Amino acid sequence: MRARNALFAIPLALGLVACGAGNDGDTSGGRRPVKTAPGTEVTVADVGLGSILVDGKGRTLYAFTKDKDAASNCDAECIAVWPALTSPAPATAGQGIRRSLLREAKHSGGAVHVTYGDWPLYYYVGDTGPGDVNGQGLDGEWFAVAPDGKLVRKAA
Repeated sequence: MRARNALFAIPLALGLVACGAGNDGDTSGGRRPVKTAPGTEVTVADVGLGSILVDGKGRTLYAFTKDKDAASNCDAECIAVWPALTSPAPATAGQGIRRSLLREAKHSGGAVHVTYGDWPLYYYVGDTGPGDVNGQGLDGEWFAVAPDGKLVRKAA
């Protein structure tokens, strides 16, 4: 009798183990969510120009007056000096940022350029650290951006 009960118990136990293996309460059919990189943070800092947009590391963000309707007019030569602020995921609105103004625009190369209001945002290669505003007013076309989305035209 014991041998006969064992014959039924072993397949039953194996079946239960197989059904529960690897599930751990996961109802996604074994698929795990893909982790994405966090979005680039845009926040506000007070510098000599007043309150301006900066990235999460405090680097000044600029707008180009030749850009229109969130479309970049900065060509390859321009981008070498004024790298675009890009983000692997939707940008994160830090303190002082109006989320409704923070958006992304796709470029022809597939990169996602972060915009604020109607302005694509850029860095300036001449800025070496947080709070630098060496690009302010260059060529009368490059300006820091205020939290309301307007250009800061004050001289550095």
